[in-house]
Order: sequence, then C-alpha cells, then structure tokens
Amino acid sequence: MSQPWPALPIDAALPALADALAAGTGAVLVAQPGAGKTTRVPLALLDAPWRGDGRIVVLEPRRLAARAAARQMARLLGEEVGQTIGYRVRMESRVSARTRIEVVTEGVYTRMLLDDPELHGIAAVLFDEFHERSLDADLGLALTLDARALRPDLRILVMSATIDGARAGTLLGGAPVIDSPGRSFPVETFYREPDPLARLEDQVAAATLQALRQHDGSALVFLPGQGEITRTAERLAASLPPDTDLAPLYGQLTPAEQDAAIRPAPPGRRKIVLATAIAETSLTIEGVRIVIDSGLRRIPVFEPATGLTRLATSRVSRAGADQRRGRAGRTSPGVCIRLWHEGQTAALAPFDTPEILAADLSGLVLDLAAWGVSDPRALAFPDPPPAPAWAEAKALLTRLEAIDESGRLTEAGKALSRLPLHPRLAHMVLAGAAEGDAQTAAELAMLIGERGLGGTDIDLAHRLERFRADRSQRAGSARDLARRWAGLAGGKRGEALSPGHHLARAFPDRLAQPAGPRGRFRLANGRQARIEDGHALADAPFLVVADLTGSAATAHIRSAAALEAAELETLFGPHIASRTSLAFDAATGSIRARRQRRLDALRLADDTAPVTDLEEAATLLAEAALKRPETLPWSREQKALRARATWLHRTLGADWPDLSDAALAADPGWLAPHLFGETRLAAIGATHLGAALDTILPWPRRQELDRLLPSHFRAPSGNNLPIDYGAENGPSLEIRVQELFGLDRHPTIADGRVKLLLVLLSPAHRPIQTTRDLPGFWRGSWKDVAKDLKGRYPRHPWPDDPLRAPATSRAKPRGS
Repeated sequence: MSQPWPALPIDAALPALADALAAGTGAVLVAQPGAGKTTRVPLALLDAPWRGDGRIVVLEPRRLAARAAARQMARLLGEEVGQTIGYRVRMESRVSARTRIEVVTEGVYTRMLLDDPELHGIAAVLFDEFHERSLDADLGLALTLDARALRPDLRILVMSATIDGARAGTLLGGAPVIDSPGRSFPVETFYREPDPLARLEDQVAAATLQALRQHDGSALVFLPGQGEITRTAERLAASLPPDTDLAPLYGQLTPAEQDAAIRPAPPGRRKIVLATAIAETSLTIEGVRIVIDSGLRRIPVFEPATGLTRLATSRVSRAGADQRRGRAGRTSPGVCIRLWHEGQTAALAPFDTPEILAADLSGLVLDLAAWGVSDPRALAFPDPPPAPAWAEAKALLTRLEAIDESGRLTEAGKALSRLPLHPRLAHMVLAGAAEGDAQTAAELAMLIGERGLGGTDIDLAHRLERFRADRSQRAGSARDLARRWAGLAGGKRGEALSPGHHLARAFPDRLAQPAGPRGRFRLANGRQARIEDGHALADAPFLVVADLTGSAATAHIRSAAALEAAELETLFGPHIASRTSLAFDAATGSIRARRQRRLDALRLADDTAPVTDLEEAATLLAEAALKRPETLPWSREQKALRARATWLHRTLGADWPDLSDAALAADPGWLAPHLFGETRLAAIGATHLGAALDTILPWPRRQELDRLLPSHFRAPSGNNLPIDYGAENGPSLEIRVQELFGLDRHPTIADGRVKLLLVLLSPAHRPIQTTRDLPGFWRGSWKDVAKDLKGRYPRHPWPDDPLRAPATSRAKPRGS
C-alpha cells in the first residue's frame, strides 16, 4: 500500500516482515518505542496476498490504546473509524461490514476465540505490546497457537519493544525475528532525592512545578493510582501558570475524558497529564517533553491462601521506567525527572512480573475448560500458571459447580463461560436469573468490573442507585451491556433482591460480621478487615465484601453491601453448622457448654447449653484437674501405692507404670473414664482416683507389686511398719532400734535385690543412725550408741548383745 505518509523507522522493517509472513505463518517484531509499529504494520499488511478478504485483528492491552490506534489508522486512510478500520472494546464497538482491520482489547479477543475457535474470516492476529504480558494476552496467544491446528493459514505476529525475540520465536514454532529501531529524541535524565517524611503528592507537585519553570512543553506525570492523581491535582491547581491545563488519565475515566487527556494541547497552551501506568506504552501524547516519574505503580496481587486479589503499590521495573522515560522523547528532545536516587535504578526488577504469575486464575481455568483443556501443560504458555493459584482457581470453580473433579466443564460451567465475566460474577448473574432478578445482578457485575460507575461510595447499594440514575453516555452503554448479560443468563422476571443478596452468591467467602471495635469485621475466610467507623455500613449486621486493599492485618474494605441475617439464613442455611462446644471455666471450676452456629469463620449464634456430652466433659475435667496433679485428693494409701509403682518403673523399667505427678499430668486418659458424669473439679474424690489406679494396676499386678515391694515391714517386735517408697534416697523404713533386736540380716525388698535404708529411731522416735548394713551396725557402732541411749532412756533395754536379745517395742516394767 503506497501512501504519502510521514516516514517512520518501522518502514525499513516492513519488507522483511512482509516476506516472513508470506513464507510462513508466524513472526516476531521487536520494534523500539517510537518506531510506529502499532499503526503502520496493520496497514502494511492490508495488501498482502495471503490476506484475501480476511480481517486483521490487532490486540491492544487497554481500551484507550485500542481506540487511539484505530483513530490514527483511520486518519491515515482519510476515513472515519468504523469503515476500513474499526475497534471493539468493552461497552463500545465501531465496526462495519467494510472493516478489515479490527483493533480489540485482549479480553474481547479471548471471547472471540471461545465463540469461534477457527476464527472464521480472520487472516491474521497481531499481538501488540506483548511485553506487558497480561493474563489475557498470554491466554490469547496460547489458544491462537492451539487454534492454528484448525487454521494452518492463520498468521500470528507478536510485536513488542522489550520482548525476548528469540524466546517468542521459539514459542511460535521457530518464527523469524525482525528488529526495527525506534525513533526517539535525546532525553536528559535527572534524579530528585526523595524525602521520606513528605507525602508523595507534595513531592510530585513540587517537582512538576519546578520542571515547568525550567523546561518547555507539556508534562506527563506518572503516579501509582487514581487517589494519588486526585491529590496531586489538588496541590497543583492553585499554583499552575495560566497557560497550563491539568488532565488526569486513568482507567476509570470515561472514554471522552481519556481521549481528551491524550489530545495535544491547543496552540499556545501546555498541559500536565497525570497518569497511571496506562500511559507507559501504546500512546504518543503530542507535545510532551517532560516526564515526572514517581517510580511507583499499582498492580493486582492474588493471594491463593485467602482467595483474594489485593492492589499493591510497588516499584516500577527498569523496563517500565525506560518506557516512561521514552515518552519525553517521542516527538522532540525532552527531560525525565525521576523521584528516586540514581543508585536505586540498578536495584529495580529488570521487567514487570507477568500477570499469569501473580493473578487470580479462575477465569483462565474456566476459559481453558471451555476450550476443552484441563491441564495447562497442553498449551504453549510463555510461563506456566503457578500451581497454588491454579489449585485455588479449581477449588473456586468446583465450589461454583462450574467444573467437575477432573476439571471438565459442567452444564453450569458452560452457562458461566457464555458470560464475559469473572466466574464469580457470572455465577451471580446466573443465580439472579434463576431467582427472577438477573438485571440487578448484571448491573452489580458492571459496577464491580467498571470502577467509577455510580461514584466511589463504599456501599454498592448506593452506587447502584446512582448508576441507574446516571444519564451519561458511559453509564448508558454500561446499562445496555448489563441488559445483554441479563439476556444471556435468561430466567424469569420476578421480585427485586437486595444487592447484598446477589453479591453473596459471588463472594460467599467474603461474608463478614462485626468483630471488635466499630468498623472492624471478620470475613468468612478468616481474614480481618475494616471500614471507616463513621460509615453507615459499619452498623450492618453482615456485609458482603467485593473489594479489599491492604495486608491481612490492615485490610481496608473498598466496596461492600449490607446483608440481613434472614437473607444469610435463606442463602446459606444448608451450609450453616450447629455445634455444641465444651470448655473448662476456671472461675467456677466446672465444665460449661455453649451452642454455636457457624458459617465458616462467622459465628452466627453463641448461647449457653446443658452439658450432654459427658465423655468429652470427663476428658476436659481430667485435663483441668491434671494441670495441678499434686492438688488431687489422694488418700495416704494411694500416694504410697503410686510411689511404689513409680519406684519399680525407675528401677526395673517400663513394664511398670510411672505414676509420678509429671507422668500422670502428661496424659489425662488414665483419669477421664473414671470421671464420667462429673462436671466439677470439686466432685473429684479419692474414689475416682482409686478406680483409676485399679485400672492402671489390676489385681494380678497389684499382687506382684505387693510381693516385690510390700507396703509394710513386719518387724521382729511383731509390728507392721510402713515403707516409704517416695524417699529421696530410695525405699526407707523408720523404726525404733529395739524392735530389730535379734535380727541378724538386713531387711530387703524386690526379691532381696534392694536393701531398705533403715532410719533407726530412739524410743522418743528421734533418728539415731541410718544404715543399709544392720549386722554391721550390731557388730560395730552399737556399743557406743547403746551406751548413749542407756543414759537417756534407762527404762528401755539396751543389751550388750542385741542379736541375742528379744525384740520389743515396750519399756521395762517399773522397778525391774
């Protein structure tokens, strides 16, 4: 096609590109910013013989870029959009029977593929700005490559400025890579040291005003999000020169507002475009010679553990920073002011993370199931989907009954896939249709997908009212699209349901109830979130949260709707679990029962109840009692029995039980069965403990214990004296020395293997000697001991030869 158009760097690469697509069905075009690839390449392919009468579809990552590219190509042809050149984006379409180049957003293209896998009437698909690696672009390329088995004549062209051309060529089956230089004018880069104590908006405004004083031309200012843009605009408004206009640029603006932002400033005037990353690529804003880069961007981050996607503010990548810097040199020399230290540039990530590695994959999994693929390895993705996010997506779709256990699409899933919505929202619209209110559900889906419609109120019910009353073109187009979605869902018309009712169908895991101070909520998935305590929703009995930002500890509710308790019961009655739980109440020393009704992490009711599970009560009572086992009401005999068994355990091994306090406290299972029917600590008595000991030491073992370790020693005097098995130095016997007269062997236990420690007492029961060798004592120190005792206790016998004297526990009769 020969046209008197201004020369662009891409022109030199067009012959090689034409040859590559004539000889094969794929190519990769690496064209630097400013080369002109977006508008020049599709026009150059119009005359290609292989095109026949087929259309060329050009994919753009954003609606703004798609409209701008279509307008520029139509202008070059001297036509209106909708003739040879058309575009299709969400809520807007400008195509006709004459259209041969159709610029579409990547999400629209995915729907085209799913509706027509053979892409009838399409000769080529051009993936522009593929380096942005959106989820829809990755999916679109993988499905297009798979579709080429049905359409071997289909041409695929991947275009980008910062892509790994060789890797992309391999993905396309060894396609050739064509390089094209860009057209960029010199851009001088300055770094402005950030102030960690100053707000971002103040620093950006100051840098912008200084740049306007020092340099000519309009300015493009990159900020992370709409909030920062609004606050920066407020700071600039009062200080701008009279010949300078402010123009915000972000995704939630109307098409007319976005188009106004990228139009050149009128002659004699300058403009400041305050933009998000939407202006990094695909767009040339005439007259921009100054770029102010905050170095920040806002990206969605999916958390598989919670199933939530949150917006996170992160540093721009080096590739993104270079793209932003290049905006200042597209039409003339310029300057770039970066609001960070120069040394930090090297620490930036080389490229942005591909969305497939950080996004919610439920839509991807549903689309692949609709394509007939349950394993992503069956397709050629530039990067495979991460396993945790894939598993979370499958779990959600299974919960929505969209896929079966093997990952195949169900009938419900087929209905979901027919709606161009996130699976959650599609499920909501279909459920609304079944209940006779598809329109409200579809309108809510529109509000969630198109931020800014209906205002910015957190309460989606209020936004819905404003949306329905909004007479703007954007709102009218959105309502028309919502009606189409409702029509696709079918169903009868019935009574209108509340927004909360509908949203609960989409976000059952984000039901929330008040928890703690006013404005604090607990979600059904266990996460905490908050809302301004002055907002009316802070008093709602329940919320359905559609959007959250921030970390798990400080999550902020961005949009939600109230839900009444009766609605929750209607929607989730079969899933509400009723459970009576027992717990030990330390204040009363007793087991208390509470009956709770729960929906996941939500506690719907919590009331006192009678204790009916006596087995669990006994276990809990035993656990409480054994926190301090030494306070249990053991009888004297029971303590002695425990000491004997424990001594055998330590001496002879594990065949004998350890009945020490520490061992008994470690396992309440020995006591719990004997407390059945009891609920109070005060009710535990020696009878319960004795029954437990009888179980631990049944009668045969008790007899063996008595044989090995008798509880008493029968002294030669005839008295039975208790043996102390808990003594620090081993089993011991306290005994008056005269009761052992005549005994010529030392007392032993455990079949004679262990000698008792004898604590020999005076008649007054005072210790006089300890020994483990009684015969040696008689033959050794007895004489000295007896001499001393004779003087202190003259009425008691103290024989010179104790082995021949009779044992006694009595004193001599008076007068003897």
